[in-house]
Amino acid sequence: MNGRLDELVMVFAMASILSFGGANTIVPQLQLATVHEHGWLTAAQFADCFAIAQVAPGPNTMIATLIGYQAAGLVGALLATVAMAVPSCVLAFGVTKLWLQSGHARWHVALEHGLAPIGVGLVAAAGVIVARAVDHGALAWGVTIAAAAVLAATRLNPLLVVAAGGLAGLALGGL
Repeated sequence: MNGRLDELVMVFAMASILSFGGANTIVPQLQLATVHEHGWLTAAQFADCFAIAQVAPGPNTMIATLIGYQAAGLVGALLATVAMAVPSCVLAFGVTKLWLQSGHARWHVALEHGLAPIGVGLVAAAGVIVARAVDHGALAWGVTIAAAAVLAATRLNPLLVVAAGGLAGLALGGL
């Protein structure tokens, strides 16, 4: 493989192992690696990849495919997708038996309680990174914060909140 493909595989293999709670928890690390360290994407391209991965049907790991494609074409898309999926699958398969056998052990419960806020924080960091990349001013930040508050306080379908945010943006001046 060439250097870029090797780097692409390493970025997504490492991200795969670190992704507790899903692909959204590694968005800050992916943005750092793909935009700032390697320069494969601009911040706006990264935000576009994230947005497409969120609204498209299927797993959020589609972000790996989209970034891989932007960085190295079809081969990059394939390699990034495989590198994102395989390490975490192998790790999950390897620890499942131990995890199921220790369901009520103190360390098991402590680990679950410790990882939950970390996952929430990482998803929040991902939201801030993507919002910064879009950078449409105070109005957009206001709509974003309002949408986050509504989602946190209610059980509304997130798609309805996103649609309402889009309509609010259009009504208030096109964000």
